[in-house]
Formats: sequence, structure tokens, C-alpha cells
Amino acid sequence: MVYYGQPSCEQDSERYIDVVKYVFNSYKKEVPLVINTMGWVKGEGLLLLTDIIRLLSPSHIVQMDVYDWKAMAPLTPEYVHLAPGLYTKGKQQPKCKQMDASGAENWKPSEGEKDASAPEYKLLYIHPEFPRAGVAGEARVHSSVLRDMAIVGYLGQLQPPAVGSVLPLHSLVPYQVPFSAVALRVIHTDVAPTNIMYAVNASWVGLCRIPDEVRSQTDGPVLLTQTPVCDCLGFGIVRGVEMEKKLYHILTPVPPENLRLVNCLLLGSIAVPNCIFVSQQGIEGEIPYVTSEYNYSILGSGKLKKKKHFKRREHMFPCDFT
Repeated sequence: MVYYGQPSCEQDSERYIDVVKYVFNSYKKEVPLVINTMGWVKGEGLLLLTDIIRLLSPSHIVQMDVYDWKAMAPLTPEYVHLAPGLYTKGKQQPKCKQMDASGAENWKPSEGEKDASAPEYKLLYIHPEFPRAGVAGEARVHSSVLRDMAIVGYLGQLQPPAVGSVLPLHSLVPYQVPFSAVALRVIHTDVAPTNIMYAVNASWVGLCRIPDEVRSQTDGPVLLTQTPVCDCLGFGIVRGVEMEKKLYHILTPVPPENLRLVNCLLLGSIAVPNCIFVSQQGIEGEIPYVTSEYNYSILGSGKLKKKKHFKRREHMFPCDFT
């Protein structure tokens, strides 16, 4: 598993390809492999999908029809063979020129000629019967809900099995991790070293393992200059940063035997769900990182985004720990 750190690969598709290659290299080919591609199939998304098909050489492709059926051509082997990708070039059509009845030029292979480099897979084209399949915007709304639910469910592993009521996160004992034990990298944006702890505190992080040994030249945090493509062993929340003792306080359900391998924290744009901040019971006074009175001119400040469209939906999913 690799922590990409963003809900969309649109901003860094080159790293996305590197991640796909890294994960695919661990496939032992002893069992069937099912690849669930993303739903970005327009513009550069289709070009990127073409690259991935060429890279992974599947035996079968299952393509679902979409609501706007003109948006995407059938991904036949011939189409993928000739179409350009985002980082790869399509095969140029043979130079055997023929004229059709209208005088337009068609490029067709000579009889008996077969391109050995053409992909060979079976395309299964499916028209889904369920309502609103493939309607633009639906997938993005649902994915954000499912992502929040997945994070809440993951954090549910922190709850002691014998306790009847749900314990708030601030009552759980975190791991203490020295600054010098892990390298740190913010994936999705540039953060000045002087502000790095403001970004990391109260954030969702990937607990990763880089092959290089972490070496600290100072008593401050170890900062990586580039985002590594490396193994991710799980996730956690940086519950606090203790500057005096140079410690990160991290909550995670990853077992201790795996945590010994972690030497890198990756911070992406995947945020801790809002409900985790505002639904913590037993807190008196203002909740850290959640307040209605602060200076909006401070660099990095801003309001939590409210998903207003949830109120109009017939089915709502309450975000809690039950």
C-alpha cells in the first residue's frame, strides 16, 4: 500500500503513475488481480487511463456505459493501441493509404498484416441498469461521504473492546514519537519549515517506511525535500506536538510490531472528518482547531467547508462513533 495523500490525481498525475508502477511491481502473479480504476474518464483522465492500460497489460477490461454515452469511446484494443496517452504515445497508423467513396483517406493495415505490439485483451461492455448510473457529480459526492465513513471506521479500531460507551479521542493514550525517529513530508502543497508543525498538528498522516535511514542534523524535525514512493503501513492522527521534548503524539490502531518499521510521516490533503473535531464529548470551553472567533488574515486560516448538499438528500449518514 502507498499513501498517495490526495482524493484526486489531477494535480500530480506523474506521481500517480509512479505509485501504480510501485504497487504493481509487488504483484506475484500467483492469483488473479482485479484493478478498480477511478471514475475520471474525460480529458486527461482518459489519457491517463490509456497509460495505465498499456502499463498493466490486463487480460480483460470491464467498461461500464455512462449516462452521457458520447463522453467516452469503447476501450477496444484497437482504440488503446492507436490513442495517445498522457505520458505514452499511440501507435501511428500504417502507411497503407486507401480512398473511400467520399474521397476521404482511410488508413488501414494491409491484408494479413498484424501489429505484434497491439494489446490483446477482451473488452466486456456493460450498460448498468441502476438509476442515475454515471451521472456527472454523483461519484464525487459519494466518494467524500465514503471517505469520511472509512476514516471514522478506521479510528473505531482505537476503541477498547470491553468498554460499553465510546471513548473520545482525547481520552486515549497516544504513542510518543521523537522528532529524530521519523522523517516528515507534506505531499500536496509547499509549507515553510517554520510553519510545518502548524500543518502537522491535528492532522491525518500516513505511517510509512522509506528505505533510507533517517538522520537528523539538528534537534528539529527531519524534513524530506521530495515526496517518496514507499510502503504505507497504516494511518494515524497527530494528536499533538510537544516542542520542548521534541515529540509527536500519535493515535493509531497500527500494532506495535508494525510501528517499529515506520520511519516516515506523510501528510496529504485528506482531512480528519469535521465531526471528529466537533463531536468529542467531555471538553469544556473552546475545542482546539474549532472556533468561531479567529483572525482570517492569518496565513493558512479558513473555515471548515460545509457540505450543504447533504441536507437536500433523502438519506443522510450521521457521522459518529457508534
